[in-house]
Amino acid sequence: MLEHPDPETPAATAEPRNAFLEEKAFKSRTVLLFGAITDQSASDIARRLIALDADAATPIDMLVSSPGGHLESGDAIHDVIRFIAAPVNMIGTGWVGSAATHLYLAVPKERRFCTPNTRFLIHQPSGGAGGPASDIAIHAQEIIKARERVARTIARETGRPLDKVLEDIERDRWLSAEEAIEYGLVGRIVNHKSEIKR
Repeated sequence: MLEHPDPETPAATAEPRNAFLEEKAFKSRTVLLFGAITDQSASDIARRLIALDADAATPIDMLVSSPGGHLESGDAIHDVIRFIAAPVNMIGTGWVGSAATHLYLAVPKERRFCTPNTRFLIHQPSGGAGGPASDIAIHAQEIIKARERVARTIARETGRPLDKVLEDIERDRWLSAEEAIEYGLVGRIVNHKSEIKR
């Protein structure tokens, strides 16, 4: 005999609750990136950004708390943000690291915000490769190209010299919210939504 699930159990209420939260997020024109950046999260975020852009030309708020992840997936989000017509307010919270910092820099400095306790991490891309020596050499070349691309983006968006950025990302470099402002990553620290321009 089949048992009917209790309608009050979390499993039974999870889907309606998610649908309710999704609808509220859409109406508030808010996109969330929490956790590692993957192909799946990039696809979800790109879809939301495109839908919100089609809905209206008013600003979209994007909250980011991510250690980074797959660089090319971050690139996809970065490029979609620059591709759509609606402006995006980027709001860092928690931590914004690695590939997440790269996509955070997709918007102009005046639209880059963070909450007071946010930490930022910039560094060069990393990766591992196995197999024949020729394949390892190809992967190494691609990592070097990615490093230069990331450094160029940081230099362009912070106004820092490219050689200095390349030096800075040689090892992990952590920055507090205040240090990120000084470095040029962040435009302004905010405590409340009302402080973000529409």
